[in-house]
Amino acid sequence: MFIAPMLLETTPAPFNHADYIFEPKIDGHRLLLSRINGETHLYTRHNNDCTHQYPELNKIALDDVILDGEVAATDESGRVDFESIMERFSLRKPDKVQNAAHSRPVNYVVFDILHYKGEDLRGYPLHKRKELLATLDFGNANIALIPSVEAEGEQLYSKIEALKMEGIVAKRANSIYVSNRSSAWQKIINWTYVDVVITGYRKGDFGWLAAVPEKNGKFRPVGVIELGVTPRHKMAFYSIKDRLLEVEDRDYVHLEPRLRAKVKIRNWTKAGLLRSPVFVDFLL
Repeated sequence: MFIAPMLLETTPAPFNHADYIFEPKIDGHRLLLSRINGETHLYTRHNNDCTHQYPELNKIALDDVILDGEVAATDESGRVDFESIMERFSLRKPDKVQNAAHSRPVNYVVFDILHYKGEDLRGYPLHKRKELLATLDFGNANIALIPSVEAEGEQLYSKIEALKMEGIVAKRANSIYVSNRSSAWQKIINWTYVDVVITGYRKGDFGWLAAVPEKNGKFRPVGVIELGVTPRHKMAFYSIKDRLLEVEDRDYVHLEPRLRAKVKIRNWTKAGLLRSPVFVDFLL
């Protein structure tokens, strides 16, 4: 049984507040686990059934329950690895799925319960749903309850920042569960800031080509900036781009590498690219 998930708004900085519960933000993908009449179904936030992709999560010592959480994978050092979970999610052949489930099983981190034993719990305050979750035994080593703290968001964020994790989530303790975006749930991202050079732009959909300098004096492409660029920044860019023109092809206009900018990213990918770059400002 699918229930559209409650989504988070973004707030720029961590905070303390007695009315909030704070959790680590897990760098995976959202997953609802439904166990009804002895059958487990797993759904993405967009209502895609991905039950067959995570067989290690199918066994659970509960029934008539719907859980909300994040499925995540870890690398060899035990750190949460977003690319690994995306690789698992992309597997389709049953033999490859089974091999991966055995050799590198995923973890499902539960942070909410929406239904249990015939009762819709979405109208209960979050702290009551958390109290119920704390009493349950999932009976599966790959399923665990997310840790949380009350009131002390800044302290938790400092620990997350030191561990280079994705960030934290702040949730009002009395919030009911709604199937849309709500200011009662907020995410605070632990951004990494990077200085780049804008080396061109796309002719079609908007996007600035980003690169970083290397020791040999050349510039290594690291991705495309699509987010965070305001009309004011676009106007400033358009006023000088023609003076920096080097060459163009069918899809791109390439510029002299003289225009510097600061971006914020979730992290670097294994291929050395910016993950989800967001433009911050030009650098003089």
